[in-house]
Amino acid sequence: MKLYSIETELFKLDGGAMFGVVPKSIWNKLNPADENNLCTWAMRCLLIEDGNRLILIDNGLGNKQSEKFFSHYYLHGDHTLEKSLAEKGFGKDDITDVILTHLHFDHCGGSVDRDGDKLVTAFKNAAYWSNQEHWNWAVYPNDREKASFLKENILPIQESGQLKFIESVNNEADEPLGENSFNDNISVRFVNGHTQQMMLPQIKYKNKTIVYVADLLPSVHHIPMPYIMGYDMFPLTTLHEKKSFLTEALNNDYILFFEHDPKHECCTLKQTEKGVRQDVIFKLDEL
Repeated sequence: MKLYSIETELFKLDGGAMFGVVPKSIWNKLNPADENNLCTWAMRCLLIEDGNRLILIDNGLGNKQSEKFFSHYYLHGDHTLEKSLAEKGFGKDDITDVILTHLHFDHCGGSVDRDGDKLVTAFKNAAYWSNQEHWNWAVYPNDREKASFLKENILPIQESGQLKFIESVNNEADEPLGENSFNDNISVRFVNGHTQQMMLPQIKYKNKTIVYVADLLPSVHHIPMPYIMGYDMFPLTTLHEKKSFLTEALNNDYILFFEHDPKHECCTLKQTEKGVRQDVIFKLDEL
């Protein structure tokens, strides 16, 4: 098995939305905002070469939206999904599986391309993996979250016949986060605070456990308990899920892989007098 960090574009989001109730006087030291209160964030994917399968976790914003849409997010940086795959020796047609942690546009926008007037799947040889509960949540969204679920990113996957579902697990409030097996080396955990049934892939690699933490922990700076995004649908659920997951991750020496941290790919954890915090920060290829 081989793992590759796949960088796509950087984009900007409101710092207050990303750091929730934490005051700007504190978070601005961690990820300084520009004159519009916007901070830079990554859209980092993970590519897993496992036997005859090439599995991509999330795929960034894509490039099919309107100029007006992209103007809200200030795309920048030197990377694209296609360039990063090519640097590793792969193309889109080599992907056999796409695991979508959830269907917000910055995680699944690259799933579908525009071909003239048609919308077509970007990975024509791949199965696209979601779960039934989250799929329904995205296709019939609530008024608060519907701006994040764009039908052009979602419905063409189903129409192509490439959509598959991983059986989801609902967690009770006093239980550890449930998980289901994807294959011998990958399991999928389910969390509900950010959005309904978001999936966190967990990978066995070089005698370590790596967890792709998606929007449960967008960056290293979101490890402390109060740092919960304003985007989360159920922040108290996120709080419980963070406590449960970080305790487990600390006790089992998990490695966290960050999707949105603009500088840091991975970290381990340590216990401090202030709670669980990041320990060693490093790049995936340094493992």
